[in-house]
Amino acid sequence: MAIEQLPDGRWKVDVEPIKGKRFRKTFKTKGEAQRFEASCRAKVVENPDWSPRPKDRRTLAELVGLWFDLHGHSLRDGERRRSKLDALAKRLRNPQGSKLDPQTYAQDRRIRLGEGTLNNELGYLRAVYNELRGLGVIDYANPLALVKPLKVQERELSWLTTDQIAELLEEIRRGCDNPHVEIVALICLATGARWSEAEKLKPTGLRNSVITFSGTKSGKVRSVPITAELEAKIVRHWKQHGQPNSAITSFRRALARTTIRLPKGQAAHALRHTFASHFIQNGGNILTLQKILGHSSLAMTMRYAHLAPDHLQDAVRLGPQVALT
Repeated sequence: MAIEQLPDGRWKVDVEPIKGKRFRKTFKTKGEAQRFEASCRAKVVENPDWSPRPKDRRTLAELVGLWFDLHGHSLRDGERRRSKLDALAKRLRNPQGSKLDPQTYAQDRRIRLGEGTLNNELGYLRAVYNELRGLGVIDYANPLALVKPLKVQERELSWLTTDQIAELLEEIRRGCDNPHVEIVALICLATGARWSEAEKLKPTGLRNSVITFSGTKSGKVRSVPITAELEAKIVRHWKQHGQPNSAITSFRRALARTTIRLPKGQAAHALRHTFASHFIQNGGNILTLQKILGHSSLAMTMRYAHLAPDHLQDAVRLGPQVALT
């Protein structure tokens, strides 16, 4: 018999459309079983080599592994992403990838609400499903496609005034035992570079008063002009002290000895914000700033737009003219 009911109420299909070609599958309802039987008979008549696709039972951790092997290994932060995704799969008890429950994921996210990278994590997990589907590894929809990122309170970007810059550089020159701190800080202040980018700068990246940063966060090469005076200072530093080594700890200690107080996590990065803020305040173009900073989208650079002189004047010029007398 092609279809029979099992003791637990389910319906089992055992069909052999042609000799030697046999299919078995169990369904919750008789209707589903009948449709499967009819489909098997019809498709085997059309194509004797046809077989129903087996159910995808691969776990979330297995999908993460496939994603890394096929795509993630090529990303600059691929190893870090994989580590985070493996940890997430473990917390979710490594469910079957096709049956990842959005509510279960949301509950896990709620428990860890204080962590600052939850939206990044959601983006990484979505990317796994999207990439694997694009490659034909999976044929089902992204189970987290409709899950919305959390609304995060945007932090104010901290930047240094001219007086604070002078205070910081004075403290670096006076109290730092690491000779590389000053030159790295000056490069950051002059170009808007990230600390790691300035620290890794090689002689081949400095030509004709232009610094070229490679190995950046975005993976793109960008060039920023500097003054001839700074170029000469950098060259002298390299001749005297060699290439910079890890100087971030010494920088943080110097910053702590000043009167400057910055939000947590904005120590060396405040130098990048300082360049961008002064650039816009002095009338710089927002599109030019985007290229200098290497932002992939203008939306990131627009965080500094409110500092533009014209922007500030518009608050007075375009606001309601309220009589004060």
